[in-house]
Amino acid sequence: MRLSRRHPLLVPALLCALAVLAARPTDAAEKQGDGTDSGISAQVARLYEDAAVATQQYEKGRQEAKVQRARAQRFETLLGRERQDIAVMHEDLGRIARAQYRNGGDLPLTAQIILAGSPEELMRGQQVFSQANLAVDNAIEKSRRAEARLAKDEAKAAAEWQALEQQNVELAALKKDIGQKLEEARRQLQGQADASVAAGACRGAVRLDQPPTPVAGAWMTPVETYELSAGFGSGGSRWANRHTGQDFAVPIGTPVRSVGAGRVVKVSCGGAFGIEIVIEHAGGYYTQYAHLAAVTVDQGERVAPGQWIGQSGTTGNSTGPHLHFEVRVTPELGSSVDPVPWLASRGVPLG
Repeated sequence: MRLSRRHPLLVPALLCALAVLAARPTDAAEKQGDGTDSGISAQVARLYEDAAVATQQYEKGRQEAKVQRARAQRFETLLGRERQDIAVMHEDLGRIARAQYRNGGDLPLTAQIILAGSPEELMRGQQVFSQANLAVDNAIEKSRRAEARLAKDEAKAAAEWQALEQQNVELAALKKDIGQKLEEARRQLQGQADASVAAGACRGAVRLDQPPTPVAGAWMTPVETYELSAGFGSGGSRWANRHTGQDFAVPIGTPVRSVGAGRVVKVSCGGAFGIEIVIEHAGGYYTQYAHLAAVTVDQGERVAPGQWIGQSGTTGNSTGPHLHFEVRVTPELGSSVDPVPWLASRGVPLG
């Protein structure tokens, strides 16, 4: 597939931004606003942008989750070491207690005075006893601090995991919601296109606000992101002879752009090609864009390289959503040449 050239946790503002995308006005509201059927085309174009943003943020969230997962694993290793340190402290406490018992540390002071052979022996016993008590107290305090730190660290790790999982769930839900809206809008767009083809009359150009796209050269591919399907000259039961163009597998509503500067010489909405556009370019060549769901230019209009001229669909003799693209030496069917080497010779390799 050809791709477009274009604190570890996600901040809450990201989710708010995606929520705004998911809650934009419906196509019904847009249609009421402009009084035409162009609302659904505009909604599809907008939802494509929203879906791209949602996908980008979702992928960013996945990458940040990966970083957070690695951080949590390192944190768990540290917690394991803390648990081992606490276990060692408990062993030390047991050893001190046993030694104190053997040395008579558990005897009351009166008994120690009676049993002592001399004042010096009594003083030595008291010193050993005090040192042992101090060691025990220090060990107990150290153990308590370590256990408190461990409990705090474990709670922090659990909270971070919970927050991460919750944000990923919300991101996935927003992405799914936009995808569902886009799918419904595509269905409506294709329904309008099929009605136009059945009536043999185009609805007229839909004026879409396309984002400014820097043009890298005088020629480009007819769609930005695609997968190649049926090629020029290939056989098939749906073609009288051989396939006359190059197919680009893209979803319904994908913006279709002019591969170069030229003039629109044909816009039609019937027959095997469904809704189609033909553009004349300098040098005597023509390009055709077929099986569209909508057009965004009028016949006779001049277009720039990369300008949106329509939206892909599956009208006419089509088995599924795709753009049928031809390069011709006349405006009519039967004069096509292979588009792949034609584009490649103009600095636009397909793959």
